[in-house]
Amino acid sequence: MSDHYQIYLKFKKKIDDILFNMIKNEQPVTLYEPINYLLSSGGKRIRPILVIFSCEAAGGDPDKSINAAVAVELLHNFTLVHDDIMDNADTRRNLQTIHKKWNENVAILTGDHLIGLAYKYLFKTDTQRLKETADSFTEGIIEVCEGQSYDKEFEDRNDVTLDEYIMMINKKTAKMLETSAAIGALTGNVDTEMLSNLKNFALNIGLAFQIQDDMLDIMADENELGKKIGGDILERKKTFLLIKAIETISNETDKRLIMDICQNSELGITSEIIENVKEVYIKNGIIESAKAEIINYTLKADEYLNNIKDTNSRNRLKWFSGMLMERKF
Repeated sequence: MSDHYQIYLKFKKKIDDILFNMIKNEQPVTLYEPINYLLSSGGKRIRPILVIFSCEAAGGDPDKSINAAVAVELLHNFTLVHDDIMDNADTRRNLQTIHKKWNENVAILTGDHLIGLAYKYLFKTDTQRLKETADSFTEGIIEVCEGQSYDKEFEDRNDVTLDEYIMMINKKTAKMLETSAAIGALTGNVDTEMLSNLKNFALNIGLAFQIQDDMLDIMADENELGKKIGGDILERKKTFLLIKAIETISNETDKRLIMDICQNSELGITSEIIENVKEVYIKNGIIESAKAEIINYTLKADEYLNNIKDTNSRNRLKWFSGMLMERKF
């Protein structure tokens, strides 16, 4: 086990301890039971760990960024709850989603309350630059909502380009990682140049992360993924894989299968169709194209770390981006 992984586990435990215990025995039960259920379901804590590692890279005390890290994880869980409603998802992390276990009203209120809790912990952060931190956090929320709106809008369009897709995931996924890095760096009282470098690092690993998510949606083991394989196809989402397939596949039969998913809303998406799409993606090099983009954005991200003077911090962030690139769920 590497030193970096041990540090990751140490801070993950600190975050988990706060999340698992922050609202024990609170009333009303109808509000706090679903929140406890959600926060106790685990997760890799990628965004809060990035807050902590960015604070360290900026020369700050990483323990001073714990509350900000918790705030970011609460915000992330808010997005998951509301995304699951919009996607009508049945499971998340191998557990029933909030709106399925309870109902949509409970899920909406759970998400709303998570935003309030997120700001509560953000404002507990020990930082000289609280206004900048709050501005960055708020801008992150706005852009994530814009990204989600584009994502849903694109489901009804058959002419979405890869450039539009990158714009959308920049807002929906990468912005939250950029925000995490910015908040951590600000807690460490970073200078302007290093703030820019850390934000660009996080933005690029965010783009790699989402393309990886697109690929895992159809290629991962369902038990490891923690939700149904092929969910993006069921929702007719315009993922990197689907758009790349539309733009590059020349085989008539394969192209027709992909276009039917986009254009024929009457087509019932079965497990057999999802498996067929997977085979089309593999046969036509779509999966390899996705892997190449993941590597491309990860390497681009790592270039922004070259100006970090502390070797330990620089290597820790490079380990972090490599860990994300190699994940299986």
